[in-house]
Amino acid sequence: MVVKVLVVDDSGFFRRRVTEILSSDPQIQVVGTANNGREAVERTQALKPDVITMDYEMPMMDGITAVRQIMQTCPTPVLMFSSLTHEGARVTLDALDAGAVDYLPKNFEDISRNPEKVKQMLCEKVLTVSRSNRRYNGFSGTSIVSAPRPAARPAAGSSPGASRTQQAATAAPAPATSAAPKRKAYRLVAIGTSTGGPVALQRVLTQLPGNFPAPIVLIQHMPAAFTRAFAERLDKLCRISVKEAEDGDVLRPGLALLAPGGKQMMVDGRGSVRILPGDDRLNYKPCVDITFGSAAKAFNDKVLAVVLTGMGADGREGARLLKQAGSQIWAQDEASCVIYGMPMAIVKAGLDDAVYSLDDIGRYLGEACL
Repeated sequence: MVVKVLVVDDSGFFRRRVTEILSSDPQIQVVGTANNGREAVERTQALKPDVITMDYEMPMMDGITAVRQIMQTCPTPVLMFSSLTHEGARVTLDALDAGAVDYLPKNFEDISRNPEKVKQMLCEKVLTVSRSNRRYNGFSGTSIVSAPRPAARPAAGSSPGASRTQQAATAAPAPATSAAPKRKAYRLVAIGTSTGGPVALQRVLTQLPGNFPAPIVLIQHMPAAFTRAFAERLDKLCRISVKEAEDGDVLRPGLALLAPGGKQMMVDGRGSVRILPGDDRLNYKPCVDITFGSAAKAFNDKVLAVVLTGMGADGREGARLLKQAGSQIWAQDEASCVIYGMPMAIVKAGLDDAVYSLDDIGRYLGEACL
């Protein structure tokens, strides 16, 4: 089945180039283009594409506003183009919060210097996004409403941060497919995710109390320019504290450390974090398997690992090591995933101790840790 794509960008050069690249793949058909957000909304309703590629800065209506209106009127998977800057990261995270599924760096030099690499990356992203659950998962018509702001953090000595209104779906979460967890004194909660992860992590972590009793490490596939902005965003939204991990950081209850993009994060038995250079032999930087594997060695059966939405199978081998050490593994259920890849790899390998919907994961984390 051919994937129909709408290309949205105010640059005529970029529209033509993206159209040429996508049209070179026999599985993809560009059914139309738009040069601003208003046109994007109108042509989405008229053309009913399977995927939209969307720029941010455009006249008439910017990309984030367009994404939000599309999700309210004709929910469609959106792939954002982003600049690899701190401001680009902030804008991209806003777009994901508005309903976009994933993003790609917008780099004109790469298009001219590495056309084959760009073609492969863009076409693979579009095909993957077309299989996402975004059209149905929590974005039906005008069901997006504001969720309540979290209460101020009670943790002494931590900066409260400014609360921010979140986007959440009114649809009831899918029922958990596993029983509620038993309580245990975990020494670490480790959460790994990829495509769809920024919104999923936000929904999970905002449910945790400020006095959450276990340290948390987060591994999100994300460029180096994005992770600090993402950590800052989560820190403002959550009652727990969140920061981008640095070498030598100490694990402590109520603190979530986000693996920096382009590098690898490991934990040791002394309760410290090690940040290592990214290894070009590894597909993912950061890699969930690396962090999970180090947690298995450091804490044996005292780890609760959670694998959320994402394409691929990163986390499966690290989860296998954790399972062998006696730790617990949770996987997000298919219905609440944007991309049911990483959790599916856990379930198919028989490594899951529980399968929960996204909203139940946040709730059950608060109940499971002593």
